[in-house]
Order: sequence, then structure tokens, then C-alpha cells
Amino acid sequence: MSLVGIGYDSHRLAAGRRLVIGGVEIPHERGLDGHSDADVLAHAVIDALLGAAGLGDIGAHFPDTDEHWRDADSIQLLEAVVDMLAAEGLAIVNVDCTVLMEAPKLAPHRQAIRERLAQALDLDIARVNVKASTGEGIGFVGRGEGVAALAVAGLCRGG
Repeated sequence: MSLVGIGYDSHRLAAGRRLVIGGVEIPHERGLDGHSDADVLAHAVIDALLGAAGLGDIGAHFPDTDEHWRDADSIQLLEAVVDMLAAEGLAIVNVDCTVLMEAPKLAPHRQAIRERLAQALDLDIARVNVKASTGEGIGFVGRGEGVAALAVAGLCRGG
């Protein structure tokens, strides 16, 4: 039986913060504001995995009301979720995701992001896809106020 989950996250852009997307720090004058490192892509992937497994969402496992998770490295959270899935006898089949942001361009960082996610997910890079789009000047993404990410994950029982 195959299991599929979808994840979504968004964060505001703010001065004085690092811009971390998929575990990769991208040079930019603003970063994402949040309780952890605010890595929208890692958060969307986490929710897609948890959703496919029927294990709730990121807030249930890593609540932003818990100071333990302040400034947390979201790739470490993703790795913890991968371990949870393994404990449930679930294997990740693939992950497909899209980052929505106006600037900076994601293309120069896309391969590094795929590599970092594949490493954290313990998957061959061919099973991790990362796409990017803009908001075409519409909404909070289009106005450059924030970044959003969507992810879909496939799981199966066993290895």
C-alpha cells in the first residue's frame, strides 16, 4: 500500500534573519522569521511525511510554544521525523516540492538543496525533486513579503 501526504508552510521575510531553504543558507538581505530557523521547505516536507504516515503535523511534534525548539535547525527536525517513520515501519518513496518566492532566485541553489534534503531523507537524489516559482507580483509572495513551500511525499510499508 502506498501512502501520500501533502505539506505547506509559509513565513514572513524579516531583516536580521538568515534565509534557509531546504537546509541551505542563501545569501539575501532578509531571512525568514519564525521560532526555529523558519526553513519553509523543510517544514513543508516534514508535514507531507507526517501526513502520509497519519502522525499529525509539525506543530504536534515540535511546537513553537516550546523554547526547546527556538532557533532549531529544521533539517535536524526532518531527520527526527525520518527516524519516526522508520520506527513505524515506513519507508520514504519520494518527495516533490515547490518553493514560492520572488527573490532571490532559487535556481543557483537548487542542486545543493536537493542534495541536502536527499541526505536528510536518506534517499537517492533522483527521488527528491525541488521546483521554484514566483507569485507574479500577486499576494504576499508576489509582493516579496514572505516565502511559501508545498511538498508531496510518498511512503510505503517496509523497505
